[in-house]
Amino acid sequence: MKWPVFHNPQDAYSKAVSDAALDPAHEPESELADGQSIRDSLIQMLRTNRTAALGAIMIAIFALAAIFAPWVAPYDPIAMNLAERLQAPSWQHWFGTDEIGRDMLSRIIYGGQISLMIGLVPSFISLVIGTILGLISGYVGGFVDSVIMRLADIVLAFPSLLLAMVVMYIMGASTFNLFIALSIINWASIARVVRAQTLSLKEKDFIEAARSMGVRRVTIMLRHILPNCLANMIVLFTMAIPAAIMSEASLSFLGVGAQPPTPSWGLMVSQGKQYANHCPWLILAPGFTVLVIVMAFNFLGDGLRDAIDPYLKN
Repeated sequence: MKWPVFHNPQDAYSKAVSDAALDPAHEPESELADGQSIRDSLIQMLRTNRTAALGAIMIAIFALAAIFAPWVAPYDPIAMNLAERLQAPSWQHWFGTDEIGRDMLSRIIYGGQISLMIGLVPSFISLVIGTILGLISGYVGGFVDSVIMRLADIVLAFPSLLLAMVVMYIMGASTFNLFIALSIINWASIARVVRAQTLSLKEKDFIEAARSMGVRRVTIMLRHILPNCLANMIVLFTMAIPAAIMSEASLSFLGVGAQPPTPSWGLMVSQGKQYANHCPWLILAPGFTVLVIVMAFNFLGDGLRDAIDPYLKN
């Protein structure tokens, strides 16, 4: 009679974890504390959380309007018509016209392309940079951890808008440089969150099993630690987008962001402030648009946080 190799269930569990760590085809699935997958949790959140669902619908409307702007916008956003300058909102121009006769609604629709792109791309770049540095800092530790965290402390010591202004003044005011500036200032907070998660995970049994079996550091970080940080990364990314949109609007308002004739929401407020007394729609329309899109992302981000964080769920 052949006796089984493992008599202790704990030994069998350790063997299974070790085999999974060595199996190149093994893909760890990110799950929440109650065993529910992130995808199922997000679907349930959209079904039950009306505020988050409203935010998602509003974001979808803005995104579709920006993507199909050439077909949705009633006028050319940069075409001047001095005969119709400073017209109040009407059926012909729903949001009125600006100081050189450009349709405000068309400019707001096209401005959504820049604002959403500014919100998504720099936030994604910051997420990638912060995640990589946070993983390295938390897992490697020692001198590397000290260098990365001190660099993050330096970035976090400056107000984000002030640091972005410094970068823009050095590199010059343009939309491309705005992408770079917003990508530089937002990675530090993400790196600190990912580092904290990595420090907690690297002491777990499955990480110890993978390390004892000779699995490389890069494989452990990418295949075993990173998937377990995915939930927090989704929330961080969602909450970083409205911050980037607000930063773009602020920098454009101050004259160091998007440059004329680019239809940027912040730039539209800056150009219309001198007519605010008798033409308030020049600042109310783009300002209210910024308010709505930022609230939509915040609604969605709060819903994601409530759905993914097990402490808030329970």
